[in-house]
Amino acid sequence: MVDVDAALDASGLTNEAVREYVKHWAEITQPDRIEVIGSEDDDRLIQECLDSGEFLPAGEGRYYSRSYSKDTARSEERTIVATNDEKDKGVYNNWRPASEMKEKLTELMRGQSKGKTMYVLPYLMSPRNNELSQWATGVELTDSRPVVLHMMRMSRVGVEHVNDLPQQDNFVRAVHVTGDLENLGQGTPDDKRYFVTVADERMILHFGSSYGGNALLGKIAHGLRQGAYDGWDTKKFLAEQYMLIGITDKETGKRYHITGGFPSASGKTNLAMMLPPDAMGDRYQVDFYGDDIAWLWVDEKTGKLMGMNPEYGVFGVAKDTNEKTNPTALRSTDPGTKVIFTNVAYNPKLEEVWWEGRTPEPPADVDGWLDWKGEPIADREPGDDSPWAHPNSRFTTTLANVPNAAPDFDEPAGVPIDAIIFGGRTRDREPLIRAIEDVAEGVYDGLTLGAEATFAAEGVEGQLRYDPMSNRPFMAYGEGDYAQHYLDILSQVKDKPLFAHVNWFQRDPEDGHYVWPGFRENLRPLLWLMRLKDGEVTGRRTAVGILPTEDELDLEGLDLPQADLDRILSIDVPRWQQEMGFREEHLKQFDRLPEEIWQAHRRVAKALDNEQA
Repeated sequence: MVDVDAALDASGLTNEAVREYVKHWAEITQPDRIEVIGSEDDDRLIQECLDSGEFLPAGEGRYYSRSYSKDTARSEERTIVATNDEKDKGVYNNWRPASEMKEKLTELMRGQSKGKTMYVLPYLMSPRNNELSQWATGVELTDSRPVVLHMMRMSRVGVEHVNDLPQQDNFVRAVHVTGDLENLGQGTPDDKRYFVTVADERMILHFGSSYGGNALLGKIAHGLRQGAYDGWDTKKFLAEQYMLIGITDKETGKRYHITGGFPSASGKTNLAMMLPPDAMGDRYQVDFYGDDIAWLWVDEKTGKLMGMNPEYGVFGVAKDTNEKTNPTALRSTDPGTKVIFTNVAYNPKLEEVWWEGRTPEPPADVDGWLDWKGEPIADREPGDDSPWAHPNSRFTTTLANVPNAAPDFDEPAGVPIDAIIFGGRTRDREPLIRAIEDVAEGVYDGLTLGAEATFAAEGVEGQLRYDPMSNRPFMAYGEGDYAQHYLDILSQVKDKPLFAHVNWFQRDPEDGHYVWPGFRENLRPLLWLMRLKDGEVTGRRTAVGILPTEDELDLEGLDLPQADLDRILSIDVPRWQQEMGFREEHLKQFDRLPEEIWQAHRRVAKALDNEQA
């Protein structure tokens, strides 16, 4: 049996509760070695990964890794929230009893670390000394060295985060065991993978993957599922899949902060990392806080809604990231950044990487290029146009590498929130932006957020795949309770944030072109929203919110056809009335949905009927 005490003593880890936790799981998983990790271990671990072949060099200070071909993405159907109270069961959280899942995972993990190292990562998912840091502290145990290096980019790592805990046992116990990836039956009835958050015991047990979303336990499992449950249980905060940005008007000195949720493929990361349009760059500055998670709480002294990004890095999708869509993301992977690329195409001769959308065409000379499975592109049959990079290929880099990272992203105070926005990919109905002043209607809008899905086979063309608050895969407890908690938190806020819904993806019904150019131009509607909050514009009131008038939207330097402008600044009432029926069916699924949400639904439906009349 490995000498746990000796390893912990050598590391300076003094927290007795953490030490007992490590001993407990070492006895179960039976590793040969134990290493406690701090930020100072980064270079050593990178070299070990290079020596072992787990990483390959991708240029100066850049690294490439490849995962098992059946282990390339989050697995929602294998992801479970377990508690000791069935009342926590929701529509989306795949609830199971805690006792059942703890027993199952313990047996799956038993003896699985023989011959391996157990890495002990004390981590913090918040700026140090933040008001919520007591709920942001965890210790991940993992048997994967690449997972350690990813976690070191996505969180703050070191024994100081647990040694100094006021309550020594108040940390999230997060256990990751990779398992025998080639014999887990992924996607079959015999699938052995389980990704479980035992939320009311503040425990995370993940078995059967080394992919980031399943293995970086501080990120989604703690940062979203466990954080959401803790926020509700304590009645203190919200943990949301939201981006967070700052906008500064250099002419007036005013600074604004906007957070919000976007379903997959709806432009969240590109928005979070955007630069101002060329025509506006001298006046405005956009700062990046985060592109994936925001924790929100009320400052008891000021009554302001505050926000922070608990993550320390970016786990970005590589596909379609290029100089036009997201130059900021590309700069964050420059030489010397210690970025880790996963499952992109790789050329060991050139030590270069490529992915679909990186350039308009793939490299013309295919000599040396390997696809994401490691197979030579040159050996492909004529006409084989399968992707070089996996569609979910990633880059992992620290926030400090993002060129427009906010200078105060790691400050403990957090930032005051001026607006909460939602945005889904829809080709019609949703205008460019509509502001919502009523809090219940704003929460209602978030609960009915969705992106386009085709249900033509069911005869329901145009129905959305609903993704409440963009949190559908990360719900930790029942949706009705979630809505009530959201309302309760916002009821404590003195200076209420404006809600808004944005849509960069409306298309012309005849030729299908996007009627809004998107990307950097998305700053324009957000500036209008801030002017509305400041009382500088009034907008045009509709049944579904306040829309900009043409003269209120700053279009300097943007040549937009009048027909396209008219389309994105109007609403299609019949399509909205159809949508209200879909929304009602969606909301009926949720137990204990607050009456304020139903009242908001009825107000909007009635206003649409009046507008049609």
